[in-house]
Amino acid sequence: MKKSFAFTPIIALALCVSHVSGAEPKKNVEANKLAREGAEAAKNQDFDKAVDLLRKATAMDHKYTDELSAVYQQRGYAAATDRRYGDAVTDYDEALKLTPKNPHIYEQRAAVEMKIQDYEKALGDYSELIKQKPSEVRYLNYRAYIYELKNDMKNSMADTEQVLKLDPNSQEAKTRKQRLDQKLAEQTPLTPPPRSPTPSPTPARKKKP
Repeated sequence: MKKSFAFTPIIALALCVSHVSGAEPKKNVEANKLAREGAEAAKNQDFDKAVDLLRKATAMDHKYTDELSAVYQQRGYAAATDRRYGDAVTDYDEALKLTPKNPHIYEQRAAVEMKIQDYEKALGDYSELIKQKPSEVRYLNYRAYIYELKNDMKNSMADTEQVLKLDPNSQEAKTRKQRLDQKLAEQTPLTPPPRSPTPSPTPARKKKP
């Protein structure tokens, strides 16, 4: 009798574990079903439905985070194409919350920010891209252009010179450098001429006695 009582807690624990493990696969199956339906909706360009389904799938299983981010990105791109720039930025924001190191989303959001002349935010996105890919000439050229628009000649020149180190044949950078050189020259104050010497007073003649 004592032996059977000793094993009772172990049996109960085993039953509890079997219930949990049984519930978990069921949850995963449902998440997988929702994710597949979401992917199909995205394929048919029904992005609202795709986002809704993949949000539910991701809530059940975080392995679908990348898929949800991709659908937000697709919906953002479609909104940008339709010139719904505010909606596009919102969707890119959501995508980056899920995949914060994805350079393609930063690039697409920056392009929209340039369209709506939100240069401060575009500057931040291109700076992030340059951190990830410091030798990417396109990003350096875009940031140099924004700095020039903001009248920040020093930083614009620094990025432009970096572009020319990486790509000496970049016509865009060459043209900008000429423009910046001219602007900087115009801002440089002229050295004032030396002061004319003050003539010494003529000594008074002594009167003859």
